[in-house]
Amino acid sequence: MNLSTLPVETSDPINARILAVSEDKIQGFQREPLAEIARLAAVPLTTVIDRIQAMLRAGTIRRVRQTLMATNLAPGALVAWQVPADRLEPAFDYLFQKDPFSGHVVIRSTDAATPGSNYKLWTTLKVPQGFSMQKHAEHLLRQTGAEHFRLMPAKRLFALGVGHVRRRGMTIGSRAEVPAEVMDVNVVQLNEVEWRVLAALKREFEPDEITPQLWQGRADEAGVPLAVFYEVAEELNRRKVIGRFSTFLEHVKPLATGERVTRFNALFHWAVPTGREIEAGREVGRHHILTHAYWREGGPEFRNVNIMAVAHGTDKEVVLQHKAAIDEHLRTIGIPVSYTNVFWGGRSEIKPSEISPFAYQEWCQSAGLDPESMRG
Repeated sequence: MNLSTLPVETSDPINARILAVSEDKIQGFQREPLAEIARLAAVPLTTVIDRIQAMLRAGTIRRVRQTLMATNLAPGALVAWQVPADRLEPAFDYLFQKDPFSGHVVIRSTDAATPGSNYKLWTTLKVPQGFSMQKHAEHLLRQTGAEHFRLMPAKRLFALGVGHVRRRGMTIGSRAEVPAEVMDVNVVQLNEVEWRVLAALKREFEPDEITPQLWQGRADEAGVPLAVFYEVAEELNRRKVIGRFSTFLEHVKPLATGERVTRFNALFHWAVPTGREIEAGREVGRHHILTHAYWREGGPEFRNVNIMAVAHGTDKEVVLQHKAAIDEHLRTIGIPVSYTNVFWGGRSEIKPSEISPFAYQEWCQSAGLDPESMRG
């Protein structure tokens, strides 16, 4: 098969069928995830492999990887940074390029001056077990020239699944018949073999690695037989540290084909009464448009918001209509909202956060820091 002649647009009917599954439908660890994509998409396995390889080479798919439930492997937080205007772009570059523990790096703005709108730089941060998020953020503050930061760890998760292709044209207000499940964020302890398997498991796949024997090379990398690799990965899955096998689209920048998967990335904020966070989170999280929904404490800087969610779309007004439908649902079922806002994403870069304690010690040494001084 000459892959250079295959369609690589997300709008191609076969690609769309594959992506509607491969973005966020392959949950947990699968011994044969590509075969499962083929089954659910009703597309031959050879076609799935050829199309994913072609889209990955073309940049339509920016990465293929097994995701982890990083909140169960390393303490993490959403971080809002207040940075002087002349330091904003350099701070963005530093956090994206120099800090392996910062994942999403986004410049956000609001439609009007509101509480927290002076916090324009937003990141996710994971600091491996045994080390301090506060100390790490203080180090980043000194390196970037930021003035303040607000750490907002997730207390609970209510939605986690990207699926941009299958959300196209979604009905305004579409939601599940029942409230979302509540996902806890308890950190799991791993032994050295489990960390080795996990490190090999989560590394991105190169196009040539997209084959039916997907995991053999990773078992070799971890230094264990394939049967042991499967056994460890399935145990990690049972312990809820494995996320999904996923193809990630470039959803912010235009693709090489000129397509845009999405244009608008919105972070929604709601402040609901203390004690009703889980109830409200489950009601927000049942809405299909959301890729993420969490209970996070925004504190006084953000008018004490405690429910946050993310939605993407190609039309700003449609994104706002989805937000209005969620607002109306909360009002209808009697959950009062004392404050709400939308933070729009601008410049954005995304990379997986490093979560290995061994990698953190190596990073400390390369940064001239004593690892012991960064412990919690």
